[in-house]
Amino acid sequence: MRRRSRVAVWAGAALMGVGLPAVAATVSRPEDMTFSGKLIATGGVTQVEGAAGGGLTPWAVIGGGETREEVGATAFFTAVRTHDYGMNAYGALIGLWDRVELSVAQNRLDIQAIGGALGLGDGYAFTDTVAGVKVRVAGDAVYGQDSWMPQVALGAQYKSNNRGGLVKALGARSDTGLDLYASATKVLLAQSLLLSGTVRLTKANQTGLLGFGGADDDYHAELEGSAALLLDRALVAGVEYRMKPDTLARATPGLAPEDDWYDAFVAWLPSRNLAFTLAYVNLGRVVTPTRQNAVYLSLQAGF
Repeated sequence: MRRRSRVAVWAGAALMGVGLPAVAATVSRPEDMTFSGKLIATGGVTQVEGAAGGGLTPWAVIGGGETREEVGATAFFTAVRTHDYGMNAYGALIGLWDRVELSVAQNRLDIQAIGGALGLGDGYAFTDTVAGVKVRVAGDAVYGQDSWMPQVALGAQYKSNNRGGLVKALGARSDTGLDLYASATKVLLAQSLLLSGTVRLTKANQTGLLGFGGADDDYHAELEGSAALLLDRALVAGVEYRMKPDTLARATPGLAPEDDWYDAFVAWLPSRNLAFTLAYVNLGRVVTPTRQNAVYLSLQAGF
């Protein structure tokens, strides 16, 4: 029990600390109304498209507090504010037996005064609805300490944009698209380190907020990664990076350029149920040539 207790402390700190704000609820079996037997926060938080992971990129973990004999569920809300834009994301997921994850999310990008400057009206918004599925196919991120084998999962996210006419006028090929990804996540307990990497096949512009396809209608392989370091029992620091295809700008030079995303965070976990995260996020250019940076404080509550 000593080894599992140490793993629980590490996993609770590292996994709850990464990403954007989320609120989670676990559904246990009727005969067991106590906390699920799954280690604290080993379902991760929720990334902006609804999958369990960090704030920007999915991990191979399955969301929710369920063990392999239970069903879990989470709901989330994320808010990011830059100088020019506001972005909200919210949704929910169900984790089945720590094997399968089903999720739904909606992202809303409000271009605020930029909409007026472009003749669209102040407060004009793009909305992208995402339905996702993820399946764990191999490994165990936390308990596989005697092997270098990471936990591996395959996922898909079907996305639909509410501004089909406009995104096509900007050069997008479609207002719907399907992302396919493979993620590998490993906890290195001796180093107090979590590492996760994802390869994503995508046609999405700004994750789908500006449609799909552009200069071409091909899938592009993009890399995403996360790293988190436990500084002590209650403090975690980490970074994330997400590559982007930038096909829309090549279809309409000078319009709607797209850059890679990255963030850096410090998270404080005062208890089993709470996590506060102070983060800096760089979204690069979104719609206009101005680079969008944000600093935010996030709260995560779990039960």
